[in-house]
Amino acid sequence: MLLTPRICVSIGRENIDDAVTVAESVASQADVLEIRLDCLENPDIIPFIEKIKTPLLFTNRPKWEGGHFSGEEEDRLASLFQAVSENVAYVDLELLAPADSQQNMRSALQNSTTKLILSWHNFKDTPSREELVGRMAMMQDNGADIGKIITTAHNQEDALRVLQLQEVAAKLDFPLIAFCMGKPGVVSRVATCGLGGYMTYCAVNEKEATAPGQLSVAALHNIYDLMEN
Repeated sequence: MLLTPRICVSIGRENIDDAVTVAESVASQADVLEIRLDCLENPDIIPFIEKIKTPLLFTNRPKWEGGHFSGEEEDRLASLFQAVSENVAYVDLELLAPADSQQNMRSALQNSTTKLILSWHNFKDTPSREELVGRMAMMQDNGADIGKIITTAHNQEDALRVLQLQEVAAKLDFPLIAFCMGKPGVVSRVATCGLGGYMTYCAVNEKEATAPGQLSVAALHNIYDLMEN
């Protein structure tokens, strides 16, 4: 029996009013809404907190990890610290962020109910099982409430290798988001939650994917509906 999937819809609009509007329009189809602050021209978390009741995840992805933010690290983290002070559901910080960024985030989280997702993305390929398990161990050691490992699949073996990480995560009692980008990785986006993954990500629609191979929320729901029947 498949586990109930936790669906996160990623919002990557440039205009904040547009982003809030589209977030409201898909909120009923999502368990979590990811607000990509690095996509916004003038990032501000408050409009989302005031208008959206669905649990919010704030991400401010730097260019060096496939995002759009290119400014100073202090500025990048400021909105995430604000989100933590507002006790939002989640914030995402990169596993390879500077050590002081991670330390400051851990300090901020001590007085917050916000959960920390430490993430690692590989846009080129899928490393060996040993490296993937090592990345997961680093996330747990660095204080993550939830780990996130996203690689690029070139074949079905890559996708299977990433999905098999859930076996290790279960033994460690460590919530893990893990699937693959790219066409061969689409199946992993669908299957991950049924195999113990914490969450899967999708787009508002086919044109607004924030990562290669990302399905629309409508398509993902259709697939899950078919799997249940």
